[in-house]
Amino acid sequence: MRFCPQEGPLYNMKRQLLILVAFLAFPSFLMAATQTSVRLVLDRDTARPGEPVWAGIHMRMPGKWHTYWKNSGDSGAPTTIQWSLPDGVKAGEIQWPVPRKHQEADLTTYVYYEEVVLLIPLTLDSRMPPGTYNLQADISWLECEKQCVPGESKAAVSLRIADESRLSADAPLMDRWRQRLPQDGSGLALNARWLKQGTNASRSMIAEGTVKTPPTSLDFYPYASESFEVDKNVDAKMDATGGIQLGLSVRRFEEEWPDKIAGLLIVKGADTQEPAGYEVILAPRIEKADGMGPERESSLWQMLFYAFLGGLILNVMPCVLPVISLKILSFVGQSRESPGRVRLFGFLYAAGVLTSFLLLAAVVIAVQRAGQSASWGMQFGDPRFLTVLCLLITGVALNLFGVFEVTLSGRLMGTAGELASQEGKTGAFFNGVLATALATPCTAPFLGAAMGFAFTQSSISIVLGVFAATALGLALPYVLLTWNPGWLRFVPKPGPWMVRFKIAMGFPLLATAVWLLFLAIDHYGKQGLWLGLFLVSAATSAWVYGEFVQRGGRHRGIAIAAALILLLGGYYYALERQLQWRRIPEVSPVVSELQSHPGGIAWQRWNPDAVRKARAEGKVVFVDFTADWCLTCNANKKFSIEIAAVVEKLKAIDAIAFLADYTRPAASPEITEELRKHGRAGVPLVLVYPKKPELPPLVLPELLTPAIVLDALTRAAQ
Repeated sequence: MRFCPQEGPLYNMKRQLLILVAFLAFPSFLMAATQTSVRLVLDRDTARPGEPVWAGIHMRMPGKWHTYWKNSGDSGAPTTIQWSLPDGVKAGEIQWPVPRKHQEADLTTYVYYEEVVLLIPLTLDSRMPPGTYNLQADISWLECEKQCVPGESKAAVSLRIADESRLSADAPLMDRWRQRLPQDGSGLALNARWLKQGTNASRSMIAEGTVKTPPTSLDFYPYASESFEVDKNVDAKMDATGGIQLGLSVRRFEEEWPDKIAGLLIVKGADTQEPAGYEVILAPRIEKADGMGPERESSLWQMLFYAFLGGLILNVMPCVLPVISLKILSFVGQSRESPGRVRLFGFLYAAGVLTSFLLLAAVVIAVQRAGQSASWGMQFGDPRFLTVLCLLITGVALNLFGVFEVTLSGRLMGTAGELASQEGKTGAFFNGVLATALATPCTAPFLGAAMGFAFTQSSISIVLGVFAATALGLALPYVLLTWNPGWLRFVPKPGPWMVRFKIAMGFPLLATAVWLLFLAIDHYGKQGLWLGLFLVSAATSAWVYGEFVQRGGRHRGIAIAAALILLLGGYYYALERQLQWRRIPEVSPVVSELQSHPGGIAWQRWNPDAVRKARAEGKVVFVDFTADWCLTCNANKKFSIEIAAVVEKLKAIDAIAFLADYTRPAASPEITEELRKHGRAGVPLVLVYPKKPELPPLVLPELLTPAIVLDALTRAAQ
């Protein structure tokens, strides 16, 4: 039995003294009777095979007697359980309710008064035969008041396995204590930083964030560690808007300072009796007390470089490739013009990209200031945006096919698609806008880390800087080509081939329009087919306009009227009346298990509680954060995840696979929080949790290969 803390080396003088006192007093332990009553309870009397069941160690302590949390603090020891379970039943790790801080003299401990239920998830084999099974637990604890007494008890309970499920009389008790388990605090987005000043062994840290309701009190209970300890005295500050700040002092026992400090953020509200505990991980950066330190500055420049590099790579990602057709035609058409005019087009294109990215940054800042979570590509979760973009891309494709023409005079710029199809100044600018619009569903290598960094910053200048760096990377190749006209001499001379090439380049854009149509149908359901009908009506209108107005001689007035009737009539009947496209449909309920094809991965719907339960059971956990509109995600899934080798590997290591569907970001705030927790602003994100619950997850890169996935699963299973 340890009476020393769970953290730090044993040579600490104060702790050695506590151990010495404990052993000198050991004879009194033998003479004292324990005051704590202990029993084993279940939330179900009867359960089906394979059904999750929760066990609980119900401990009652009279008066001021108390038992200890998993990190007991400066003295004490946590409760332990040794199980004797029948075949087919497995017990997970103890789930500890939020404790209270107990201070006496200069010692701080984390304890439970009066009563507590320590919760343990049980897994039942799906092939367990019906019958009554006996579950036994040997429970050891330390209880203290004026003196400390070790306690031991054997407890047992019966569970019946049948084809029905029935709650036990203790289910309400366990539900009440389940409500007192720590909550996921990743959505608080705490930003931590080291203060440069300090001794060789001790250092100060600041953590800042925002909570929804302004708290009346604030504290931090650290998890145990053998490499460092966190001082139990916390300098807590809070304001009326929900802003919070924690000042912590950390003492290290190894060479390196910890890169992560885990624990519970304890928040007490004015209208709550019990404080809430949020499980958080503080990942500090170095900063001077009076400003930006060199390491933080270096980190910022690194993220800006990542953003620039990610924007550069976006030019060859599937999302942006369709727009390359417009660029190639522009190169050919402009290669024989004056160098000054070509350079002007290049800068106008860059201005369109930069303007669009800064508008996106403004939206992100506005969403964050409104207390909501923003994410990269979030607009692709809005069916209204998909509808408009689908129409735009269809119009650009029809223009390339020659269904209608856009004159260089710019008089027929009726739609954004026409604007983007021009070869003049306006066309150059709106080509940049279109490239940005199509870039947002893609997360290129390096871009995920940069955007994840930007989306967690409270500084407007940093958010704008990261978005601007991405825009510059996306626009740079086109600007370089226009600034160096000599490079354009390798482009073939204009000729009849250009007409055929122009038509051929319309097909990638048409494929993009079909993809967007499928994404919209995923939101609208079967009613989404009305969008397809409207696209046919709009295409017919464009053909009538091009054939009988632009290229026709007589009856142009009738042709214009017919084109307008087809366009406006189709819009009213298909989009407004039948589809009601401006109203966002309600999200349909989802099932708990998914499988993309027979023999594929047996996915389960992701949620944080399910992941915690699986980790508590010692399972390897594989999580894919994805979205239908994310082409990078779909490529990863097809070529590196949903393949036979990975399916077999998951089965071999008995892993659980979770699918986190981010197709509708507005309906998935918990996924947004999880992405931010791991430094990502959007999907894709693939996590592999090791079977050892104390180890952090492996964060895989944005672009995957089968070798990367298989290697991560192998390491997680060790």
